[in-house]
Amino acid sequence: MTKLPKLSIAAVKSMMQPTRRDLNFKLDPEIIGEWHWAAGPIFTNFLNTFSTVLPIGERFFIRSVRHYRSQITDPELKKAVTAFIGQEAMHGREHETYNDAFFSRVPVGAKFEKLVQRILEGASEHLPASLCLSATIALEHFTALLGEAVLSDERVSAGADPHYAALWRWHALEEVEHKAVAYDVWEAVMGNDWKAYGIRSFGLVAATVIFWGLVIPTFLQVLRTEGQLTNVDGWRKFLRYTVGDIGMLRRQLGNYFSYFKPGFHPWDHDNRHHLEQLDNFLAYHEKLSA
Repeated sequence: MTKLPKLSIAAVKSMMQPTRRDLNFKLDPEIIGEWHWAAGPIFTNFLNTFSTVLPIGERFFIRSVRHYRSQITDPELKKAVTAFIGQEAMHGREHETYNDAFFSRVPVGAKFEKLVQRILEGASEHLPASLCLSATIALEHFTALLGEAVLSDERVSAGADPHYAALWRWHALEEVEHKAVAYDVWEAVMGNDWKAYGIRSFGLVAATVIFWGLVIPTFLQVLRTEGQLTNVDGWRKFLRYTVGDIGMLRRQLGNYFSYFKPGFHPWDHDNRHHLEQLDNFLAYHEKLSA
């Protein structure tokens, strides 16, 4: 992979125009609880639990960004917002298919989805639009970190069912591609003074506490339903993938905390090189779907 030249944030932003891609994935519902053979059923169900919140979350992001679209004067940012909305809609659609298989096997997942839906719809209805946008850019930071984790180490996807792995890889690529769009909307409408800094920092703290406070108990319920709570080998593999030598979560801690830096921008971490994979990925997906 070629090393890209270091550019200013403004130069990177001018180059990064997201593209809506309408892809479908042939997911086998029979293997939903064990599609990542190498990582084991506990890690598989960690990703399954995470998938549960994605369609509802994508719709929340769309509502939060769309609320401010009329206030955006930059034509390039307007175009990026339209593409962002299109990408998030496609992600939501594909994860709904994914989640249907998961819910058929683990009904607690459907209950969790309804809880998250009530929370996010309530937030959209009752909270100021600025707080909803703050939550959106915080959660987009989460998904950008997940995208970086998936794309930066081939071992994350190795040994998994190719169709499920392809869905997560596509989602990761597009999360990196559009990782700054909602944030650029934030700066366009809220500015970057200390008040804006305080609101966006609070948004990440609140999103972190609420997200993990909801996901972890549900994840454990899923494992209980699947009979995996005492699977010692499964936990060993899970820890390896999340905090061990592969360390999807561990390796992103620095990027997570960079959000609290005054003057932060998502492209401070310039990982455009991952997007060089897009053409090859699209060709691979076409063959996989044939």
